[in-house]
Amino acid sequence: MATNDTIADMLTRIRNATMARHQVTAIPATKMTQSIARVLKQEGYIGDFEEVGEGIDRRLMLSLKYQGKNRQPIITKLKRVSRPGLRVYSNHQDLPRVLGGIGIAIISTSRGIMTDREARRQKVGGEILCYIW
Repeated sequence: MATNDTIADMLTRIRNATMARHQVTAIPATKMTQSIARVLKQEGYIGDFEEVGEGIDRRLMLSLKYQGKNRQPIITKLKRVSRPGLRVYSNHQDLPRVLGGIGIAIISTSRGIMTDREARRQKVGGEILCYIW
């Protein structure tokens, strides 16, 4: 099934997989979902990801991370900010700090997808896609 909001779909799939304590989850592969997965990996929220399949059946397989002996998910909350019905933009001075810097905001900038920290450092603003902590 094709969704209009691939980012919200990705966040929902990750949220559902972590609640069910799955080791991996499959997400339809697009340039946007690959970029977000790359940021999540760099920030240590997921273990790794790889692209499987080809053509219209391309999928990203994300390996999720858990901590402790009762396997608490590393990702506790995912929140979509900018959505197709209401876009949210911010310049680099006004970028939000998620939980005082504990979480990250993923920003779509003219220099690619990056975290709020990276966008502040490069002094670029953009569309605030989601918060993760």
